[in-house]
Amino acid sequence: MKRPVTILGAGLTGALMAIYLARQGRQVLVYERRPDLRKVDMDAGRSINLALADRGIHALREAGVFADVEPLLIPMRGRMLHAPDGTLTFAPYGQRPHEVIHSVSRPGLNRVLLDHAQRHYGIEPRFLQAARALDFERDELVMLDEVSGDTYQKPLAPLIAADGAGSIVRRAMTGQLGVRVREDLLDHGYKELTLPAGRDGSHRIDRNALHIWPRGGFMLIALPNIDGSFTVTLFLALKGGTDCFAALDSRSTIDAFFARHFPDVVPLMPGLAREFLEHPVGRMGTIHADAWSAGEAAVLLGDAAHAIVPFHGQGMNACFEDCFELDRLLRSAGDWKSAFDRFFQLRKPDTDAIAAMALENFLEMRDTVRDPKFMLRKELSFELERRHPERFIPRYSMVMFHHEIPYRVAFERGRVQGELLTRLTDEADSLAGIPVAQMDALVTGTLDPLPVSPAVGN
Repeated sequence: MKRPVTILGAGLTGALMAIYLARQGRQVLVYERRPDLRKVDMDAGRSINLALADRGIHALREAGVFADVEPLLIPMRGRMLHAPDGTLTFAPYGQRPHEVIHSVSRPGLNRVLLDHAQRHYGIEPRFLQAARALDFERDELVMLDEVSGDTYQKPLAPLIAADGAGSIVRRAMTGQLGVRVREDLLDHGYKELTLPAGRDGSHRIDRNALHIWPRGGFMLIALPNIDGSFTVTLFLALKGGTDCFAALDSRSTIDAFFARHFPDVVPLMPGLAREFLEHPVGRMGTIHADAWSAGEAAVLLGDAAHAIVPFHGQGMNACFEDCFELDRLLRSAGDWKSAFDRFFQLRKPDTDAIAAMALENFLEMRDTVRDPKFMLRKELSFELERRHPERFIPRYSMVMFHHEIPYRVAFERGRVQGELLTRLTDEADSLAGIPVAQMDALVTGTLDPLPVSPAVGN
């Protein structure tokens, strides 16, 4: 169990896993195919802004790195919904002071993790090193040094594949070991834009909210950055009709689209059309694999195992939770294979659950939030949580604010609670129209007490 560990990928997942392993006293070798982001700028529009929630915070704390991360965070207390006529509606995420999520820069967070790994554990990732081939039978990993152009070989096992949704390790497992993989791409894409800071460096819209412009089949969102700007992301169909990325191919079509659907942001984004044409369209999808490991040789971690769409703000959080769980299993298991096998058995049901909830949340964010019943059900869910804290926690809160509740429990219990909320609000237009005795009886008759305290915070 004390052989040097190879990690492919120095992104968020690979960097955090390196820290966990180094804390165990293991020798860690990290290889990354891209340049060191601490020395070069990331490509514009490359990644979605991130939301850090309780699960990710818990994993960062357990790794001893959260104190370094905290200065990068901007708390967001809820969604600010922008109607086409400019009307604003604020929907809080929770009802307790700690129930917030945090906007954070992906490259900023990655830099902190890499610096922590280097400063505290002497980990020096090798950049511009690309995995070219794996041979599980021969225990061989072939790498390409993209600086010199030379290839070299090294022992494969044990290897942790944190090489993202396009993982070469997962592809090798499919080709050599018969691992079955399903990749479900959305017919929607995304494009990142910028809402700049004011002249004095201040945020020009509410800095403590995640802003959403829901428009049915598509939406715009904005997350705050510490420099006063917002990262704005358009989620839109790739093709079909006039409202799709394929149709927005000129300044005139872009300007007309935003003026038609998002008129309140147009004056705040003077470089909108230029930036739109310069930035790429990103793709999104869900990856399901029926195995994550190759004996004791390798294991898939994070997006390499279970990439999900970004609409629940849990992609990074789930990956960080992976790191915490794998570290725990490696500490207790007697060998790599046992740890890798147990990791899959424990995590697969949870990652399947958050993948399903992320897809459901896409529909909620772009469409359901416009339904008057949505706000009523939100209000009712908070009331039921106040009245029955031992039985009812809103599904969103279970996912975002309760790392001690597994994703699969939040998913299964959330379905039951959703049916209960629909039943109670079908004939009501306000909370006052729902008989208290009926709501209490439904909760106590439907939901068993939760095995955890609902007061757990960050």
